[in-house]
Amino acid sequence: MTDITMIDAAAARLKGHARRTPMLSSPFLDDLAGRRVLVKAECLQHTGSFKFRGAWNAVSALEPAGVIAFSSGNHAQGVALAARIKGISAVIIMPSDAPAIKIANTRDLGAEVVLYDRATEDRDALGARLAAERGLTLIKPFDMPEVIAGQGTCGLEIAEQAADEGVHEADVLVCCGGGGLTSGIALALEARAPGLRVRPAEPEGFDDVARSLASGTVQRNASLSGSICDAIITPQPGDLTWPILRRLCGPGAVVSEEQALKAMALAHDRLKLVLEPGGAVALAAALFLPQTGDAVIAVATGGNVDRAMMVRALGQ
Repeated sequence: MTDITMIDAAAARLKGHARRTPMLSSPFLDDLAGRRVLVKAECLQHTGSFKFRGAWNAVSALEPAGVIAFSSGNHAQGVALAARIKGISAVIIMPSDAPAIKIANTRDLGAEVVLYDRATEDRDALGARLAAERGLTLIKPFDMPEVIAGQGTCGLEIAEQAADEGVHEADVLVCCGGGGLTSGIALALEARAPGLRVRPAEPEGFDDVARSLASGTVQRNASLSGSICDAIITPQPGDLTWPILRRLCGPGAVVSEEQALKAMALAHDRLKLVLEPGGAVALAAALFLPQTGDAVIAVATGGNVDRAMMVRALGQ
């Protein structure tokens, strides 16, 4: 299981390769939320999302001859860039309805993209078959110790940056799919900033983690498509991430697509950040849902958004 020792080791591997992303604030957002809102801008990480952290750590730790991954786009780009830097091949399995910019970016980073229908095809089975046929190492999007540890380095930065801001007790809202980033941050904060409590944020209709936390047992989403928040649409919490989420996380926060779009517009106008819908749900929860305490931290997890979707958000 991933622990703080693995996260510290990941931080050493990432040094000089990943960006230390800023923690931003705006008095306008503070006034809207009625408390301090600190935004960890992981949308400014390499490839436009936090996913580079886990991808680089896994590829660096395992040193494979070639890699394969499945992703709607952010993990895809992280793995593709890590493989390109390491000089190894990468095959990425992506849903055919993924945003065009994510598919194009993954190809431009040198990866071979294999498209599938997420409503009718099993991406795990497809990935296992291609990995076996080509002798590739599977880099999972969230349910992998090395990936969780890499994402946990974001939590180390949050602990230090929150302390610099004088914030020692607050909820940390994290956009959550399978729970790799959420569980990694939770482990890092448990060790380095125990006054900061992680809460997963999800879109309506795809709130499997929130429902799992409320019931105490793993819950599955009824659908695997149909949300603009494609980056965080997964069937259910991971086998490795769920025990961490259950032990360390507070209640889940669930937002509407409209709230995610409004958060995108506010991030653009007030923070000069470009967010994708799935990367904006934590900020939406911080701004539009009831919170406790004098401060809240929201992780803006990704900014790989098609122009049409950004125009839609700015029209809010």
